[in-house]
Amino acid sequence: MVRFSVGDVTITRIEEMNGPGMKPEEIFRHFDPAMLDACPDALTPDLYHAKSGRLFSSIHSWLIEIGGQKVLVDTASGNDKDRPGLFSRFDHLNLPWLENLKSAGVEPEDIDIVFCTHLHVDHVGWNTKLEDGKWVPTFPQAEYVFGRAEYEHWTTGPGAANLPDNKAVIDDSVTPLIGVADVRMLEDGEEVVPGLIAKIAPGHTMQQMVLEHDGANGGFVCSADVFHHPLQVWYPEMSSVFAENPALAARTRFELFSEWASKGHLVLPSHPGAPFAGYIRQQGGKFRYEPATPV
Repeated sequence: MVRFSVGDVTITRIEEMNGPGMKPEEIFRHFDPAMLDACPDALTPDLYHAKSGRLFSSIHSWLIEIGGQKVLVDTASGNDKDRPGLFSRFDHLNLPWLENLKSAGVEPEDIDIVFCTHLHVDHVGWNTKLEDGKWVPTFPQAEYVFGRAEYEHWTTGPGAANLPDNKAVIDDSVTPLIGVADVRMLEDGEEVVPGLIAKIAPGHTMQQMVLEHDGANGGFVCSADVFHHPLQVWYPEMSSVFAENPALAARTRFELFSEWASKGHLVLPSHPGAPFAGYIRQQGGKFRYEPATPV
């Protein structure tokens, strides 16, 4: 169990899967193989599988314990979901994510808040579980929190037309919550709970949000899919093939990397391999990624 501590806040990683994923030329636009030689610190054995040439890709949730509340950030991919085509990697999974949550000493009934940074397949799956042939909320006591604009993007906006495979994700992992669970829609800059602020970070999806904590004894940010791999810290201009607006995603990375480096925040991303979190450092106009040490 990987756990980090910032002041009196504890953050625990809840694993769904971790291993070699896509090759850099498959996931990144405008990738140049020379980039691999220029930033060896981004290619440790936990971040890059040299034999296959694939980048390690983790899918996990972050469990934040703050002010007596348990906040679950993103809910991975989920079990039993019908995911053909583009999302076949996630088709009818049977993984022990829920058991991993319980191993952290937390039952589904203990979760106070579920916050989804954005509504992609690998961030909302455990919002619901299959029970008697129906998708029901996995966390019966929790308030489910989404960005209002992100929700509208996928329900009444252009999201589903732009990425048709994600419509089924909304249908089985988001829509079943409406009218059943306690659901709250956020605007940019609003608090999820005291001390945790949701801020828009557009580009990957047009309304993606990150979750930030500025504390007297240190800060952190759950950075969603602002970057998928530390290679993008060295090359923030390089967006993934999954970005809805690649140029905007790159501008967002530059701006947020500068902010996080200035603040010294612990950065908790959604997909890099071990140790799964780190710090953005800036020197001479360049960024680098420094892995963090779990407690």
